[in-house]
Amino acid sequence: MVEFQPDSRKPGDALVGGNRFTEIESFMPTVPVGFSTPEFVSRSGLKLHAALHTWKLSLHHCLAADLGCNVGGFVQCLLAQGAARVYAVDTGYGVLAWKLRRDPRVVVMERTNALHVQLPEPVDAITVDTGWTPQDKILPAAVRLLKPNGCIITLIKPHYESADARRQKGVLQPEQSLAVLRRVLGQIAQMNLKVRAVVQSPMAGHGGNMEYLAHLTWCGNSPPL
Repeated sequence: MVEFQPDSRKPGDALVGGNRFTEIESFMPTVPVGFSTPEFVSRSGLKLHAALHTWKLSLHHCLAADLGCNVGGFVQCLLAQGAARVYAVDTGYGVLAWKLRRDPRVVVMERTNALHVQLPEPVDAITVDTGWTPQDKILPAAVRLLKPNGCIITLIKPHYESADARRQKGVLQPEQSLAVLRRVLGQIAQMNLKVRAVVQSPMAGHGGNMEYLAHLTWCGNSPPL
């Protein structure tokens, strides 16, 4: 487990395992050798499965929402982990895989912007993969959907958070990705969210870009409405 806390000596920076966050690569766990890889409808399912396996995080019987569900890799992984119900939210239409669309545990919410979605009930867990939408925009929206003790698992794509990537044909060097990750986690800390764990995705993104999954919890008494 990688713990993250704000460093009062330098606003927006952080400590990981008692060390400065610039050394995060020394403290992020890696996917264990011999890790099993079940089949998913998209690569995102494997990314989430790897993170949950690494963190030993159980979502059994939880109510969940997936923001930016697309084909449904995260949705499928949540169901495989024993989620009781998953709200599948996406701006698109007809993209969610048929096998998930017809699953009675899935509530399909298409043509719905995750930034403005309203759910009929608060949920225990929210997964996030919203592409170009930056973390500082989507996470406040996600927090409003949570139960007081709920958690967020978000896929951080540094190449979508960086102006440098746009100047470099969408591709960041590893050291650039880590610098952007450090900045994004600093922003998250300012949202009254605690970063419980971070793991690098076992699968690279577009152009070989490094991606990361973060496990977040709300620090306040109850999430804002």
